[in-house]
Amino acid sequence: MRKWNFSAGPAAIPEAVLQEAQAEMLEWQGSGMSVMEMSHRSSDYIDIANKAREDLIDLLNIPSDYQVLFLQGGATLQFSMVPMNFGSQKVADYVLSGSWSKKAINEASKIIDINIVTSSESSNFNNVPSEESWNCSENASYLHYVANETIQGNALHVPPTLNAPLISDMSSVILSEPIDVSRFSMIYAGAQKNIGPAGLTICIIKNDFLETASAELPGMLQYSKHADSDSMFNTPPTFAWYLSGKVFAWLKDNGGLESMGKINQLKAKNLYDFIDQSNFYSNPVTVRNRSIMNVPFLLKNSELDAEFLHEAKNAGLLNLKGHRSVGGMRASIYNATPIEAVDALINFMGDFQSKHG
Repeated sequence: MRKWNFSAGPAAIPEAVLQEAQAEMLEWQGSGMSVMEMSHRSSDYIDIANKAREDLIDLLNIPSDYQVLFLQGGATLQFSMVPMNFGSQKVADYVLSGSWSKKAINEASKIIDINIVTSSESSNFNNVPSEESWNCSENASYLHYVANETIQGNALHVPPTLNAPLISDMSSVILSEPIDVSRFSMIYAGAQKNIGPAGLTICIIKNDFLETASAELPGMLQYSKHADSDSMFNTPPTFAWYLSGKVFAWLKDNGGLESMGKINQLKAKNLYDFIDQSNFYSNPVTVRNRSIMNVPFLLKNSELDAEFLHEAKNAGLLNLKGHRSVGGMRASIYNATPIEAVDALINFMGDFQSKHG
């Protein structure tokens, strides 16, 4: 029996998608083999890959002057590939707003000089400082920020308006609502939140920015090599690409990102409203920066944390433990987590408060 999964990643995948994949697991559409057994250069697989790419372009309304790459290595590899490819000016600007931006900075600093334009580390990353206070370089190679910090549950909801090429890690927020891709020189995202299974990374790169990338790197580390080969410079993660394509089709069938954005805003609002009216639970993030995907919360009495998780699991509510670095609880409410799951969580939290408050 399936239960409500609030995992931060790998995360819930739409049940309809899993059922489709189950039906095709042994044999894909009369081909005589599973997708996992196909050559990535076969005509059948090329059709699968192209359809997935086209659906993603439609969903995000990606302009024609962008490359859409399906790569490996997760967002973590991009922490190094970005400065390797685009660090020509010898300094890059970074926003330090949480654990993932800190990891990105640590990796990039091995390759290029880093200017941290702003930081909320002194407040345990409970906000993203307003853009007016940022100290940006005059001639930075790019400005990098994490749009949604999965661990701390803070988000920068509006892209910065600065002049440097803008790069964003959108791993835990991409496809949750419409975004204006044209504002960015590059967007990257690990798949295991809103896209599909772990093992795939999406990179969206503007052509004129891609032309500035280094051509001196080993082939696997050059974005241009992957673009020139339609993301098949080597064997790609074929099953993850296939399953992600089914997620894209599911999103389109369910009204696209406009519809999904309204649902996600409602899910987050309902959960935050419940937490805010309670004297038993609390959320540490500044209201303007609250994530709609990852909702951390603390119990008034942390000694009840283990009991909360035990009872939640028995109630069919899984993976609510907060990240080890921050403690407490965290409900990740990605696209595949329906509003019924959030309602069930709120009801459980109310019952738990009545019992233990």
